[in-house]
Amino acid sequence: MSTLADTTATRAAPLPRRAGESASNKVSSLSSYSRFAPLIALCTGLISALSFQPVGWWPLMPLAFAVLAALLAGQRSQWPALLTGWTFGVGQFVLGLNWIATSFTYQAAMPPWLGWVAVVLLSLYLAVYPALATGLAWRIGRSNPVALVLALAGAWAIAEYLRATVFTGFAWNPVGVILIDGGYAKLARWIGTYGLSVAVVLLGGLLWLFSKNWRRARLATILLSVLLISPVFLPQAELRRGAGQPIRVVQPNIGQEEKWRPGLDQEAFAKLGSLSLGGAAHPRLLFWPEVAVPVPFQAFEPGSPQPPVTLPAVNQASAFLRPGDLLVTGAVALAADAQGRVTGEANSVMPIDSAGRILGRYDKAHLVPYGEYLPMRPLLSAIGLSQLAPGIGDARPGPGPRTLALPGFGKAGIQVCYEIIFSGEVVDRRNRPDFIFNPSNDAWFGRWGPPQHLAQARLRAAEEGLPVIRSTPTGISALVDARGALLRSLPWRTAGMIDADLPPPTASPTLFARLGNIIPMVLAAALLIMAVGIASHRRYRRHI
Repeated sequence: MSTLADTTATRAAPLPRRAGESASNKVSSLSSYSRFAPLIALCTGLISALSFQPVGWWPLMPLAFAVLAALLAGQRSQWPALLTGWTFGVGQFVLGLNWIATSFTYQAAMPPWLGWVAVVLLSLYLAVYPALATGLAWRIGRSNPVALVLALAGAWAIAEYLRATVFTGFAWNPVGVILIDGGYAKLARWIGTYGLSVAVVLLGGLLWLFSKNWRRARLATILLSVLLISPVFLPQAELRRGAGQPIRVVQPNIGQEEKWRPGLDQEAFAKLGSLSLGGAAHPRLLFWPEVAVPVPFQAFEPGSPQPPVTLPAVNQASAFLRPGDLLVTGAVALAADAQGRVTGEANSVMPIDSAGRILGRYDKAHLVPYGEYLPMRPLLSAIGLSQLAPGIGDARPGPGPRTLALPGFGKAGIQVCYEIIFSGEVVDRRNRPDFIFNPSNDAWFGRWGPPQHLAQARLRAAEEGLPVIRSTPTGISALVDARGALLRSLPWRTAGMIDADLPPPTASPTLFARLGNIIPMVLAAALLIMAVGIASHRRYRRHI
């Protein structure tokens, strides 16, 4: 006859576990070293940056997220989870943004070593966004591996969107950009860059689930296989039919170290002109880079109904055009008051015809902090800091995306340099262009900056279904089709030109072009809701 003590002991004894259940409750060997998680995350972030151009070892990024998921699963509270994400971000940004340090070597007013200080300080700030993503993912999915993976993918996409938006934003190197050269690039026209980031994180998370001896590993394997294979079967976007007009993209190979040297304007005109003349096809559409010649082309009075004044440099530029040709060039426009005193300048793009007429102007809207304007100028100037690009005070921002009519050649959307990295913000959707022109000056971005910049421009082409034309002083100038494929390019530090026909846009606007970042944000929110549901269901079952 059993005693009360026997009955109590029987009730207290743990129930026998099903096969494989003990393994599902174990964390991976990596996550068991929770005290070293921040250091492991830092090293993993550094390695993940090799997925970006110019190295381009893209499989390292999903593997890095597999490690990050394992590290998060081993945390026992939210602060270590936040720290793990933050150190991962620091590692990724410090190496991925090393080109920023190069830009300081062209600024005599500041010591070159300050460039690496700037890279580290910027990375410490940017890493806050990965920390927010990992902190939220841990909070939702700490008790369930599937919930953790879904929450990490959704939270990461939202964090990248916030990074591109808060404090004017810095959208450089979203993790989705690593997929631009694979079949996954087709997804961009449906789910955009941040949707591609969701795919990268999910892929890494599924690799982690597969690596675990977890009882639902077979489900993870199926999902992983579908995620890997499905993009291959997506159809290519249909392009608009019809031959495009002849174009020429010019790359003069004028380095940043000589950009503002006295007398360079005439040398620049000579280099640009020699590369612009010739060729059998006419009329042509020519493209020159950002601030192609360091002299102003136009002066205007902000807010005045008076038309802008065309300056003599425009006639020098138009001298290289034949009747019917059109030049679209980056140029400086001076802002002046009613008395004619110069009060600032704009980083502009102007179409110029063979008669020397300026047919419109786009002013760069998304200016580069410290590059084109100095935040907190009174304070920072007092301690000896200055903006990296020479100019008359801070540059004046324009109103945003604008489409310029190019008589005989269709319509151009303009994005100057850095502006092209902002997903969903590059086109005037009320006046859709036929292509995007992205004049840039990557001459001070070292070896890593230009290929990373080009990869992000290619994502904009795939998202919007519009070809992208890039002209830069030192490279990489390029012609990208409406599917994001690189058609032609000029190597870094090489003078030359690209002669081609203007690629067509897609036959109709892509889904992303119609709805923008609503799509990836809804996708991210759906993943978070699913993660909450899975985690709540698991907790509920434990209590019944």
